[in-house]
Amino acid sequence: QVQLVESGGGLVQTGGSLRLSCAAHTASGRPFSSYTMGWFRRVPDKEREFVAGIRGNGRDRYYADSVKGRVTISRDNAKSILYLQIDSLKPEDTAVYYCGARNFWGRMSDATEYLAWGQGTQVTVSS
Repeated sequence: QVQLVESGGGLVQTGGSLRLSCAAHTASGRPFSSYTMGWFRRVPDKEREFVAGIRGNGRDRYYADSVKGRVTISRDNAKSILYLQIDSLKPEDTAVYYCGARNFWGRMSDATEYLAWGQGTQVTVSS
């Protein structure tokens, strides 16, 4: 179906910014634009937490309240890449960030509705 590879994580200081990328490799000729995409994050011993989602055409976006105003999700369908810009980073943003692909726009925060995940990229924010 679709394979996802995240990158762009790292160690940053509080108040800094990062842009995460998620490169998609689709199979069977299905275009990247046909997938609704989302970003989640997870810290040890906790469930995966929804961060942001974007419709295939990029026009509709949805953000978790915890990050709204500091995070921007975007996509480049020509390059099959999903992005997550995180500004004003806080120590509580420290987590492994995952991108996920799904077939439809709906309950974006429901991780069970995603059909593929990347391996994750670590973001660490120092205080």
